[in-house]
Amino acid sequence: MHGPAPEPRPSPSGAIPADLLEAVRQLKRGTVLVVGDAMLDRYVYGRVERISPEAPIPVLAVEREVALPGGAGNVVRNLTALGAAVAFVSIVGDDQAGSDLTGLIGGQPGVEPWLLVQGGRATTVKTRFVASGQQLLRADHEEAAPIHPRLADRLVRIAADAVAATTVMVLSDYRKGVLAGTTATRLIAAARTAGRKVVVDPRGGDPGRFAGADLIIPDCAELAAATGLPTGTDVEIAAAATALRTAHGFGAVLVVRGPAGVMLVGEDAVPQHLPADVAELVDPAGAGDAVISVAATGLAVGLPLPVVARLAALAAGIAMGKSGIGVVREDEFLEVLTPGRLAARKLVTRGQAAERVEGWRRAGHRVGFLAASTAAAEPHLLDRAQDWCDRLVVGIADGDPAASALAERNSVDLVIRYGVETALDLIRMLRPDVLVQDPGRAPETLAGGDIMQEWGGIVRRPVPEPQHGL
Repeated sequence: MHGPAPEPRPSPSGAIPADLLEAVRQLKRGTVLVVGDAMLDRYVYGRVERISPEAPIPVLAVEREVALPGGAGNVVRNLTALGAAVAFVSIVGDDQAGSDLTGLIGGQPGVEPWLLVQGGRATTVKTRFVASGQQLLRADHEEAAPIHPRLADRLVRIAADAVAATTVMVLSDYRKGVLAGTTATRLIAAARTAGRKVVVDPRGGDPGRFAGADLIIPDCAELAAATGLPTGTDVEIAAAATALRTAHGFGAVLVVRGPAGVMLVGEDAVPQHLPADVAELVDPAGAGDAVISVAATGLAVGLPLPVVARLAALAAGIAMGKSGIGVVREDEFLEVLTPGRLAARKLVTRGQAAERVEGWRRAGHRVGFLAASTAAAEPHLLDRAQDWCDRLVVGIADGDPAASALAERNSVDLVIRYGVETALDLIRMLRPDVLVQDPGRAPETLAGGDIMQEWGGIVRRPVPEPQHGL
């Protein structure tokens, strides 16, 4: 039985940026062995200008195609982007996709590939059809059966030899058969014999296969499936992670929470929540692989686990700010750690705001607008505003000193300064779905509510926070 988990605490905000910058620069010295399911990711890009006469479906006029290593191969991509040296052990089929994937993996700098071929097996291929930055369809061609037992024996022998030349072993399990059965247990035993740490990326199944690993990195859904416990709140996530760690002897659990960042549950009795600091959420795909890669390289160079977790959270934020499955590089870390970076990205001109809002609207996001006074910097108002929309734009008078502070808040997506024009001009230009009115101002001073109905928008006015006097 497990008692109630303690309330998660935020990561200390007093971390010295110079320390984090130095930690980022150390990542390139890492040496990592990756064992797991390799895939081929294909992207078919084009434009949609009509609907098919044969069925009510869009017609994609193909303009270009891109092929990239996927699955555990994308972990390898992220590791090499950080400058780490990588050994990669996996299985491909004896087909064209397997040949293409072998060439893509082998063509990356700093990679020693051991891609074994199983006759008659199909290489996993995921094909995504994309138009205007949005996926229309994904088609998967895969074989998820366990690899042949003799091939599994050979894979374990090769990995046991390769682990001696690296510092950390990553097990990247996409449940396509490479780590099925006792393979993962044998690999962890080999790492232990060599005195190496093990980081696990689980994708369901019995977490007991990875018992004794130093760090396991599930997302909230995987954590819930592994423990049978709810993961809807911070306290629930902490309790489930603690239960998972205790049940299987993991050194620590790092839970990936999407735009909310990560939660670290280790030997410390108090879980730590590390924010992702997402400047703009574009695509959550690939964030997990970025977290795995940074965690592995951080442990490989001997960084403390809380520092590793903080860098992993930042890596997730960078990855989610990109379209498609991208990688995270050192220069992007350095940009994120530069003071005022969020403010610089979010403080925009009217034209830039109009373009960004149009992109959000095409992506199906509800856009909210708040005409802010300095008092609107109160966190409760911004948090309530964010509850009513997917993207929040704040308009603030030119010269108001609150502009930069507002732009640094995670709950604010854009800040526009206005001078000669008024907040009403901005509302007419942006045509928001939701207009959030400041409850601290008199209703007769609030512009825009009477015009929202022109385009079907709604007005929200939070209830003022109660004032507690003496």
